[in-house]
Amino acid sequence: MTRGRDGGAQAPPAKQRALLAAVVAAFLAVSAAIYVGAGVGVGDGVRERGTVTGGRGTQNDPAAPASAGTWVGSWAASPVGGEPGTEMTGLAGRSVRNVVHTGAGGTSARVTLSNLYGQSPLTVTHASIAVSADPDTAAALAETVRPLTFTGNPTVVVPAGGQVVSDVVRIAVPHDGDVLITTYSPTASGPVTYHPHARQISYVADGEHTRDATGAAYTGQSRFWRYVTALDVLSNEADGTVVVLGDSLTDGVTSTTGANNRWPDVLSDRLRSALADGRDVPRYSVVNEGISGNRVLADGLGRPAENASGLNRFERDVLGRTNVEVVVVALGINDILRRPGTADPDAIVAGLEELVSRGHARGVKVVGATLMPFRGHRGYTDAREAARQRINAEIRSGRVFDAVVDFDEALRDPYDPRRFRSEYDSGDHLHPSDRGYTRMAEAFDLDDLKGGAPARL
Repeated sequence: MTRGRDGGAQAPPAKQRALLAAVVAAFLAVSAAIYVGAGVGVGDGVRERGTVTGGRGTQNDPAAPASAGTWVGSWAASPVGGEPGTEMTGLAGRSVRNVVHTGAGGTSARVTLSNLYGQSPLTVTHASIAVSADPDTAAALAETVRPLTFTGNPTVVVPAGGQVVSDVVRIAVPHDGDVLITTYSPTASGPVTYHPHARQISYVADGEHTRDATGAAYTGQSRFWRYVTALDVLSNEADGTVVVLGDSLTDGVTSTTGANNRWPDVLSDRLRSALADGRDVPRYSVVNEGISGNRVLADGLGRPAENASGLNRFERDVLGRTNVEVVVVALGINDILRRPGTADPDAIVAGLEELVSRGHARGVKVVGATLMPFRGHRGYTDAREAARQRINAEIRSGRVFDAVVDFDEALRDPYDPRRFRSEYDSGDHLHPSDRGYTRMAEAFDLDDLKGGAPARL
């Protein structure tokens, strides 16, 4: 259901709004995270269409034909912090094979590696990309294994706090499939920048095995994504990217491992099916920038801050993605749960409004989600429930976002709206079950992805 933004008589008094905006601005000025981008490649946060005919990366498969399309995000994951236990040596001498699940398919690809939380330079001497041979194995389809290069070199040094984007490599990336992105570093560099709640099994091998298609050397398993933060593809099936900015409810922490049933995954499937059925919906890919425990206003600890707030990571995780057209914001419940005492609903709403303003400044449409119920969870109190209701009332009013998806209405128990319906509850009364995640995606009106940001007056 599309809703317009207005500042009419139902909005809080102008002075109060101005004061809240000033508070948010001051907060950002003090705590904004610094993200150093090193070796940034084409397409970081810009709209691009093109034809790959040669140049960087094409030496990996010179016989492949040129392919036209649009660069979009096929997969992404936010860097969350430094992996415990890797502070001194990182993963020196080991190959890390990340398994990532694609949204859009394409004919060429490029990969982003991050050393945001590293305290020393990360030297990667070998890296590769390949299509997985099977969902439950480290093996690759042998004919798809491609080495990754960086400005033509197989070795790249990622500075502490930085990131790099690989050269373009020609590879047929399937939609709704698994891709293996493997890195090897021979030298100590820690801590490892990682995403802890992958809900996906990845693999580790001793020694350099980045181009090993059999997967036999990968005897270690991991539930983390390490170093890799984005996979972009040159696609003929998508014209732009939808970024979902959320917390554990978007990260899918209670979804079945390896099933790719996070609600953004299901939304991606719905979009593709609707297009196949001839529906008039946008040709967009969907990428998931959820972080467990994430808040609108407050960062985690450390410098750079682990689990950076939605406000402080918006440029990095949303505007920094390729050809972003729409952002879906599903944040706020942790601002209520993790604040001692009573959260300030007006401050949270003001933070959400700031995210909308930043999206509009870059021509990005912003869809917002209501906060889902959590009665029965250990953090539940009547005061926190009242805060949730006030925030949801503002979201539903149409004064905050360009469009609204009402997850609260879709998953709440009609006989006790303060809690989930039992079949949608994972059991902790805060996170959905697989059926609940599917219901979230089903509640999303695909027509809300149409159109762009309102014209700036």
